[in-house]
Formats: sequence, C-alpha cells, structure tokens
Amino acid sequence: MKISDEPIIVEQIFNSSIESVWEAITQIELMRKWYFDNIPDFKPEIGFKTKFNVESGFRNFVHKWVITEVQLGKMIKYTWEFEEYSGKSSTTFKLSRQNDLTKLKLTVDVLENFEGNIPEFERESCIEGWQYFINNRLNKFLCSV
Repeated sequence: MKISDEPIIVEQIFNSSIESVWEAITQIELMRKWYFDNIPDFKPEIGFKTKFNVESGFRNFVHKWVITEVQLGKMIKYTWEFEEYSGKSSTTFKLSRQNDLTKLKLTVDVLENFEGNIPEFERESCIEGWQYFINNRLNKFLCSV
C-alpha cells in the first residue's frame, strides 16, 4: 500500500444501536471476540498505545496502534504500524444513525508507504481483510448479542 493509493473504505449497516457498535469496536472484551483475540488492552483515549503479534504463515506482524482521535460514541482513529516492516496507516471507525440502524464507515489512509514485497501489504489484501472483519466477523458478532 502506498501514499498515492486512494483510501480504503468499507461500509456496513448494522441492525444494532450506535452504543452496541461503539462498545464492540472499543471494549477489549468484545473486540477479542470478533477482531483480534490477543489484543492485550485497548482504551478509547487519545494517546493510548497497544502492541500485539499476529502470525501469518512464517511471518510475524507485531501490530503497534496509537489512538489519535476519539469522539465518544461516534468516531475513533488510530495509527497502525508493524514492528518488523516499514509503513504506517491510520484507521478510522465512524458511526452514524441511519433510520433505526447504525452505519459504520471504516477508512484506511496510508501515511507512509508499506514494503512492496509483502503480500499482506497489497491493497487488495487489505481490502479483503477489512471486508472480512467488518462485513463478516463484526456483523456476525453483533447479530449474536
């Protein structure tokens, strides 16, 4: 993924309240059920940092997140880097009401180019990953609570 790429945007409408979706994307116990089960801690507070490893085949991806913006119940944004590889992005989760439903708009912006020879850093891989997490995992999680 490169700075010159268009932002990645994934949108999903949930038959859940904004409060329920907000809790699912910001409360560690709930995040572990649909997102990454090994996130050590998470707080929706500007400046909060967390770090955890995700294995992919023979590669390790130590995720480093820093919360940069929060509007409680509406929006959270954090930077996303990897300890072993160059590159940096920001991920924004924005919630809005749509009739009696909740719309989540996820936006990924590349802030520093990612290494080009890593399949997981290809734009299509990132799009597929976010669609899986938002449209599949989060959607199923919210339908089950």
